[in-house]
Amino acid sequence: MIVFDAAIDWLAHGLLAASWWQIVLYALVTTHITIASVTIYLHRHQAHRAMDLHAIPSHFFRFWLWLGTGQVTKEWVSVHRKHHAKCETAEDPHSPQTRGIETVFWKGAELYRAETKNQETMLKFGHGTPSDWLERNLYTRFSWQGVGLMLILNLALFGAAGLAVWAVQMAWIPVTAAGIINGIGHYWGYRNFEAPDASTNISPWGIMIGGEELHNNHHTYPTSAKFSVKPYEFDIGWVYIRAMEKVGLATVKKVPPKLQLGAIQPVADEKTLEALIAHRYEVMAGFARELRRAGKAEIALLKARKADISVMRVASRWLHRDDDKVPAAAKSQLAQARAEHPVLDKMVTMREELRQMWLTTSASREQLACELQAWCHRAEESGIAALREFSMKLRAARS
Repeated sequence: MIVFDAAIDWLAHGLLAASWWQIVLYALVTTHITIASVTIYLHRHQAHRAMDLHAIPSHFFRFWLWLGTGQVTKEWVSVHRKHHAKCETAEDPHSPQTRGIETVFWKGAELYRAETKNQETMLKFGHGTPSDWLERNLYTRFSWQGVGLMLILNLALFGAAGLAVWAVQMAWIPVTAAGIINGIGHYWGYRNFEAPDASTNISPWGIMIGGEELHNNHHTYPTSAKFSVKPYEFDIGWVYIRAMEKVGLATVKKVPPKLQLGAIQPVADEKTLEALIAHRYEVMAGFARELRRAGKAEIALLKARKADISVMRVASRWLHRDDDKVPAAAKSQLAQARAEHPVLDKMVTMREELRQMWLTTSASREQLACELQAWCHRAEESGIAALREFSMKLRAARS
């Protein structure tokens, strides 16, 4: 009877007899450690080599991922590298642009598991991942025994409530990574940069998902260990990395490049061209700001004349986007707005001309430098203040 009562008491309270808020806190802390392990170890360190990790945090993260997810490093890295290499194509393992947002959001974990069974993906994209004795004989060989051990630990600590904690821990990565990042992060949000894919920043404050919320920034600069680029953005994963770096447990190899401005050159030269190509996303983000300002100015003029602003309001959302990123439903409004507003039409045209300078593969460096000089001359003689100011800033750019 005493043993039975003890068993009932254990089921009700566990070894710790923790209160409900302590159990919730434990669940939040452990899932956050899992997120940190994914973003720092799997993503920034292993998949993109943006940083190096000391053996101590590296082994800790591997062990924790074994406990909290059953994740095999080579599988995660391979699928993620393929995602970048084949982004938004039919070969992308989890693009909502090709598979639909509902499929990726609700079945993202299934898509991931299916891709891990593709041996071609593992061989082509899994290079450089751990293959030591622990990886071969424990983490890979007994991948799901780790999550079983986590279940036993939770049950021992919290009794029956430990099962609910374990369920949250097991669902955390499939929901946040497979569903939110891979799904919403390529479907909805804001974009700082016109990256060649559909990536978006879900939130400017990367806390809940370790900084992975800044997904457009990451796809623009995939080899950067830091995901935040704007003053108002926050990447908690970067905070942890910097803390580890200060105590010698991490070494950052790359961060987002920053365009340097010097004296305005008499004409755009090859150094200007180098800066344009090296910092093309930042340069075009600056051009996008000018286009948005010009669009707002045109809307203000229409309002002052009490004219219809509906077409211009729709078009202003897409003036700064590449043509293949403009939805078919908005193309007619965009064409109409350009026809009715010559300033905007000129700016959009010159934006595309500037973009073609780093897409052109047949022209020599000298030819491209001459084209850039001609572009700057046309911009400054256009009579459009925004173009003139942008061109002068471009002539001051240096890598």
